[in-house]
Order: sequence, then structure tokens, then C-alpha cells
Amino acid sequence: MSSLIGLSLNRSRTVLMMFVLILISGMVSYLTIPRESSPDIPIPIIYVSVSYEGISPEDSERLLILPLEKELQGLEGVKELSATASQSHASVTLEFEAGMELDKALADVRDKVNLAKSKLPDGTDEPVIEQITMASVNPVMTAILSGHLPERTMVKIARALKDELESRKAILEVDIAGDREEVVDVIIDPMKLESYGLVPADVINLVSQNNQLVAAGSMDTGQGSYSIKVPAVYKTPADILSQPVKVEENRVVTFADVATVLSTFKEGGGYARLNGENSIALEIKKRPGENIIEAIEVAKTIINHGIAAGPETLKVDYVGDQSEEIKRMLTDLQNNVLSAVILVVIIIIGALGARSAFLVGIAIPGSFLSGILILEIMGLTINMVVLFSLIMAVGMLVDGAIVVTEYADRRMGEGIHRQQAYLEASRKMAWPITASTATTLAAFFPLMFWPGMMGEFMKYLPLTLIATLASSLIMALIFIPTLGAMIGKPRSLGAGEKASMQAVESGEFDQTTGFTGRYVSFLARAIDNPGKVLLFTCITVALIFTLFIKTSRGVEFFPDVDTDAIIITVKVNAGNLSVDEKDALMKNIEARLLDLPGMETLYARTGDNQIVGTLRVNLEDWQYRDTTLAIAREAEQRLSVFSGLDIAVERVKDGPPGSKPLELVVRADNLDTLYNAVAKARNLLENLGSFTNIEDSGPAPGYEWRLSVDRAEAARYGADVTTTGSMVRMVTSGLTVGSYRPDDSDDEVDIRIRYPESERHLESIDQLRLMTSSGLVPISNFTERQVSSKLDNIKRIDGKRSITLSADLVDGELLSQQIPLLTQALAAANFGDGVSFDFKGEEEDQKESGQFLMQAFSVALFVMAMILVTQFNSFYQAALIMSAVILATGGVFLGLMINGQSFGIVMCGIGIIALAGIVVNNNIVLIDTFNSLKREGHSIREAILRTGAQRLRPVMLTTITTVLGLMPMVLSMNINMFDHSIEIGAPSTQMWNQLATSIAGGLTFATVLTLLVTPCLLMISGKWQAIKVR
Repeated sequence: MSSLIGLSLNRSRTVLMMFVLILISGMVSYLTIPRESSPDIPIPIIYVSVSYEGISPEDSERLLILPLEKELQGLEGVKELSATASQSHASVTLEFEAGMELDKALADVRDKVNLAKSKLPDGTDEPVIEQITMASVNPVMTAILSGHLPERTMVKIARALKDELESRKAILEVDIAGDREEVVDVIIDPMKLESYGLVPADVINLVSQNNQLVAAGSMDTGQGSYSIKVPAVYKTPADILSQPVKVEENRVVTFADVATVLSTFKEGGGYARLNGENSIALEIKKRPGENIIEAIEVAKTIINHGIAAGPETLKVDYVGDQSEEIKRMLTDLQNNVLSAVILVVIIIIGALGARSAFLVGIAIPGSFLSGILILEIMGLTINMVVLFSLIMAVGMLVDGAIVVTEYADRRMGEGIHRQQAYLEASRKMAWPITASTATTLAAFFPLMFWPGMMGEFMKYLPLTLIATLASSLIMALIFIPTLGAMIGKPRSLGAGEKASMQAVESGEFDQTTGFTGRYVSFLARAIDNPGKVLLFTCITVALIFTLFIKTSRGVEFFPDVDTDAIIITVKVNAGNLSVDEKDALMKNIEARLLDLPGMETLYARTGDNQIVGTLRVNLEDWQYRDTTLAIAREAEQRLSVFSGLDIAVERVKDGPPGSKPLELVVRADNLDTLYNAVAKARNLLENLGSFTNIEDSGPAPGYEWRLSVDRAEAARYGADVTTTGSMVRMVTSGLTVGSYRPDDSDDEVDIRIRYPESERHLESIDQLRLMTSSGLVPISNFTERQVSSKLDNIKRIDGKRSITLSADLVDGELLSQQIPLLTQALAAANFGDGVSFDFKGEEEDQKESGQFLMQAFSVALFVMAMILVTQFNSFYQAALIMSAVILATGGVFLGLMINGQSFGIVMCGIGIIALAGIVVNNNIVLIDTFNSLKREGHSIREAILRTGAQRLRPVMLTTITTVLGLMPMVLSMNINMFDHSIEIGAPSTQMWNQLATSIAGGLTFATVLTLLVTPCLLMISGKWQAIKVR
């Protein structure tokens, strides 16, 4: 190390060129590295889907789910295997442990599904296997098209824009909401059919046999070879009407005589509206790794061009634009970085002068840009976690530079030439700085192995800090001394200051003036009574721990952040609602919300199955409205008038993807037992009064009609189940008999045959007549229509039938306090045999993260202790240095109590681990100086006092710079350097306030006590050694 430092100072021009290269490369990386709001986390979920037309949920479970489960259950790395059996469909979802190599997992799943295929019934569609990603789940922007235009025109424009957008590299896919599938209905008149002696089967066969391209072979004439085709595909609805259906005497009967053709849209699908106006929405999803700002700019350019080229009344609104959010967040956090840098530089100027402050200051951009260059090389992105990590690093990465510069400044003040002063400073402080940086890195290193989605989200913090702090070590020992040797200049000191500096080095302590003099005087009294100081410290720390336990606001998992949107999910408790009925309900709900205070736009979309629809309330900028929580409460109050609906009002959450605070999985082998257990458990949740938005994943009560066919009776008429089903479908949803591709479309359009709307009711089914050997026979002769309960789906988790109860917490309640109460209530209730419960959701994540952070803390402490023992070759001194961790933990609790905050599992846990690596640095510098002075022959008392006097300034500077760098976050303050404004409570500061408070409070408290406790412990050690010698 010493030779490398000497070489760098001798080759200063080469080192300077390398420094400029790092700055330029880092700046280019900062300008080109992809940006996003939250980290793009790979979701470790693989989805397997299997269809079998007409299969019931019960048979789907037995014939489709069970064979797939049997093969998939033994896969490596599977955290949870869940399955859903529904009408005509089955799906299996495999959640793997976070960090699992998903390409390998996907290949393993394909192999297992291929093995299971042979056990699936004949007629089962090919299984579909797909990986779920964050990009495929969350759109980065929704473009809503509206205007007084025909639905078909709107759909055509939306599809053209979708194709154009998906052709761009940055766009992964575009979903169209409110886009109903086109269809051509052939409406046959049953009376006219009978009058011509025709039956529906004749019509069906005519359409399917005549709508096709027939290859009639080829002919070789000797002069060439030619293929012959008989084209007969329909190109327009008019082609269907002109199709002959019967020749009667000399007259040709066509479809036009017995039917009408109507171009329309299929039922279902749903509707979309913006602020109550019918619309078509394009939900745009970006490709992973692409720059979100550039992706949205490309999308807006394409859409705006398409709108400009379209009809005059066509307009577009953009909602959920994440690029605006990240621009605002990046600006806020960049302002915080800049303000933190300015505060740090001001402090250093006051302590060391402008030239030394410049040297220390350039370590900040040097380390920042080096770290960003490393992140880009690793293929990572700039996001909120990276930006906060840079804020957190501002004060820490100048520690080494301050120690070197302060020592060189002091030596130049004694008359040493600047080159020699910086060479001596970097060599003398090389090992203490390396050890202190290593201990800090050791604290953050275990966080890189954090499991689960939370670990994937937070891993950017240790990666960024390790990259920047490792860079800061090179800055402190190589680049700063080299530049200092070129431009360094001692401060102008008065006679009193010079005398005080000389007293600190080797003179009498009573000549030491200023704050240092007062500190040395107080320290002398403290080390004369070390036992009392230690007793006072222990009592103070114990009192803080006790007060926090008694007065704290409890424990929370992740900070609650005020976001800019509310999601409202509307579900039906019971009944069978059509799409139009759902849409009517949604219109009533929208009407109650259109004048909601603080709302910018209201985007509504009807849903499928039990979901009536979802609404996204996009809010105005946080400065011009009430809190999101208050607006959500207002929305809940307005929607409370709707009975019979489950309406969940939830704030969009920042941070890692996660579940609801409470997820309670109820398992049982028998469905009736399971439903009863869920009902009872739901009642317990409601009675506790601490949970809201309670819902379960079980099927909603409903009814269906079953048409039972007497097979023996049907056989007497020559009828069968297939023919009967086809006839019934013409009364219900229509019978698809083919398709055609219009000239103005790239998509095929289905052709379906159905009865007129006046004939589509339940009684018409009984009146349907089949052509048999006995003539036309009503199907009621051999069928019976019955109403029965409908089972929408059957859910299974890890091989057992299960239903999941989920709920949000009432505002002000903490999950850590409610789980014991719920557990006690469940244990006291009688659920019978075969019923089991399992807590998932935030409770599971909280337990997993808590266990990991404890392990990471233990590993970090052990590695740090090993580094310290290696450097000082003393167990006692290593333990003495590590004592600062206990003091820092007391400071964390004190800071939380002052700010009135609860203890956050994630943020405070990271804060304590980070502090373990930060606070020991001061002790390392103190003890290294103490050992050096002892080797020079000073007595223990004098060495302690001189150590305190010499190292007070760098210790205080490193602490103040770290704390000041975090103060904007501690105070939830955003100082905008560009428009000269100050904002309090910006959402970009809320997520990190708890972590910043933990580090600032812990470091301040620990530093104040360390300056007294460490010398006292050294004094006690010296007395023990003296006793042993005697």
C-alpha cells in the first residue's frame, strides 16, 4: 500500500489523467443508464394454463389439476404451488424462491408438464406455460382514447396504435381495455326456416362447407405446371346473405330469405371510461431494462401522431404516467444529493479552509460517478433506492478524505512541504482508513443476500454503497493525496492557533484553546473517574431501551408513503351479473366520485367473473390536495351507500411488490367444511375491528341452469347430446360456425348463428325442436331444465383445497399487535377436524425479513470483529471498538422516540446494520492513534488525552458530514436548488425518513458517548495492565 501511494504521488500526471477519465466515463454512464421509479424486480412466478371445453370445476380439479400437481410438486426451489380449477379451465401457479434462476426453472416446469400431458384426458388443449414479470404486470402508462366516434372506429384506431407501439424495442406489449371482439351474427328466423322445410343443422352445414379455400390439385399440361383452387371464403357479410340454402322449384332460396346478418361485438369483454365518458384504453408496458422515460416519450410520440391523423373529435388523455413520477422523484432526490453535498462542503470549509474543502469535495463526484459506472457495467438501473443510497453515502464517502486532508493540513501548519505532508498523511492513515472502510463494507455485504421480493428490491442499496465506498477508498488514498500534493496549501493560522496545535501534538494541554481545549479538560475529569462514566452510560442506554419499549408505536414492516393514486375494486357478493348490469353499477359508482376533492382523473373498467370493475383515481400533485389517506376515506364514505357489494378502497403503494398486510390461508379436505371455516374466520376478523377491506378468494354464491338429457329417451328419437347442445347455443351465446377476414382488418372475425333476440330466453329452450326420424320433436321431450348452485372455481395451495382471506389494516393499527390477538381467537374457536390455518402476506414477509436481518447483523458483526482483531491483534481493543454498536442502537431508539415513529423491520433493521459499520470508524481512528502514541513512549493517560485532542476534529467532521447529508431526509425536506424553493413532506422523502432518522440519531448519540466511553475503557484497560505488572 505504501509503495503504491508513493508511486501515485511520483506519477501525478498519470493519476490526474486517470481521475479525469473516471469522471468523464461516470458522467456518460449517468446520462445513459436506464432510469425507473422502482427497481425492475424479476417476479419468480411461472404460470401453467390448461383448457378443456365444457369441463366442470370439479372434473377440472380431478382430471387436470391433480396430474399436473403430482409432477410439479417436487421441483427444486418452489416456495408455493397454487392451483385453480374453473369451468373449462385449469391453472397452476408456481412461486419460486426470489433469486432463483428463472430460465432453469422454466425449463424444469416444461419438462414436468410434458410428463403430465400423457395423463390428461383426450381433447385437452396444449398447456400454455409463461413466466410472469413485473413488466408484464404493471403498465407504465395508460393512454385513453375518447371522442364522439363509433365504437368500431375507435377500436380500429386503437388496434393500429397497438401494432405500431409493439413494433418498438422499448415497448413490451400493449393491452387494449374496452376493446370488444368483433363478430358477425347470422340471425335466423326459426319460423321462416320451417316454412322452407329447413332446420338449423342445414344452415350450419352450409356455412361451414362453403366458407373455405379448396385446393383442387395441380395440372401439368406439358407447357407448364399449374395449381387449381376453388376459392369460396367469405369476404364481406353480403357474401353470407347471397349464399344459397335451398332450391325450391325454379327459385333459389338464399340466406337473405331466412336470416339477417349483423356486424356487432361479442358480449363480455367489458367497457372503459375516463371521467364518465366511454373510451378505449391502451395500457402500455415497457420492456425490462429499457429506460422508462425514453419508452414513454416514444409511446407518446406515436400516439400523438396517430391522434393528429385521426378524426377531429378524437382526443387522448394520459394517466398513470410513471415517467412524470420518476422525473419528479429524480429531481427531488437529486436536489437532496446536491443539498447534502453543499452542507458537507460548507462544514469542511469552516473547519479546514476552502482549498482543503475543495479536495474533500471532489471525492464526492468522483466516488458517485465511479459507483454509477460500476452499476451500469453490472446492468443495473438508476431508481429511488440507488438515489437514496447516494444520499446516504454523501457523508460516509468523505470520511477517508477528511482524515487524510485534516492530517496533511495539520502537518503543513507545522511547516512540512505539501507533497511530504500528503505522502505522510496517506501512508500513516492508510490502514485505519482501509480498516474503517472494510468494516463499513462488511456491514452492507450480507444485505446482498437478502431473500424474497424485499431483498430483490433493497439489494440496490448495498450494491450502490459498496461501489461508492470502495471508490471513496481509492479517492482518499490515491487521488486526493496526489491532487493535494499539487495544489495543497496550509491555512493561515494566528499565533494562538499555532500554539494550540503545538500543544495538541507535544505541548502542555492547558495551552489548548477553543472547543478542543474544553473537550480535553472534560475528558481529563472523565478518565479520572472511568467507572462513573461507564455506569452513567449504561444507565442512560438502558433507560432509552426501557422507554422505547413502553412508549413506542410498535413495529411495522415497511414505511407507509403518500402516493398519487387510489385503486377501488368492486366485487359482487352473490348473483349472476351480466356485463351490462356490471357496467350500470359502475356508472352509478363513478357518479358518486366524479367530484371527489383532489381528484385529477377517474379511470373505470368493468371486470370479469366476481369483479364488477376497478377504478383508478389519479390525484393532483401532493402540494395541492389533502393526503391520499384522507381522500381514500372520503371515497369510502361516499361508496358506503352501495349495499350488496364488496368495495375495497386501497392506496397505490410504493416500494417492493407485496401482498395485503394480512393473508390467512384456510385449508380443508372437504369443500363444505372449508366454506364454513372461512365464514367463521371472516367473522372473527370483522369482530376484531382492526381490519378493513376483508375479502376471500372463494367462489361467490351463484346459480346456473342445467339441462339434463335423458339419453335413452333421446336415442328413441335419434337425437344426441352434441346436437342438443348446438341447438341450445343458438338461443344463448350463439354457435360459432366459421370465420372470415375482412379486407380492412388483419384479424379474423367469427361467424356465429343464433336466434333473434326475442327468442333468447329460458322458455325458448323448452320450445326448441330437433329434426328426427319422427319429424320435428321438442327437446323438452327428452330433457329436463333444473336450477342449481354454481361452483365457479376450486382453489388449492400446496396440494390441499384452500381459500385465502386477505385484509388491510385500519389506519393506526399495527400488524405486529393484531396477529397475536387473531391467533388467540382462532385457537379459541371450534373449527373441527381437518381445518388448518397459515399466515401469509406481510406477516410472512415480516418474519422472513426479520430473521434475515438478524442473521445479517450477526454475520456483519463477526466479519467486522475479525477485521479489527487482524488490524489491532487484540480481542479487548476489538471488543472496545464494537461497543459503539450498542450505543448506536440506543441512539436509533432515541431518534425514533423524538420523531414519534414506530420501529420499521426493514428500514430500522438496515439502519442498525449500517450503523454497525459506520460508528466503529471513529473508534478505529481513536485507538490507532492511541496505539501509535503509546509506541512513542507516552503514558496511558497522556496518550488518551493527546488522542482525544488530535482526533476530535476529524471524528466530529466525519460525524457531522454524515448526519448533515441525511438531514434533508430526516426532516422530510426537499431543498430545490433550481427554482429556489423548500418543500416539506414530499413523498420522495417519506419512504426513507425512518432509515435516515435511524442512522442520524444512532451516529450522533454514539459519537458523543464514544468520545468519552472509549477513552474511559482504555483507561480501565491501562489500570488493569498496571495491576498485573505489579
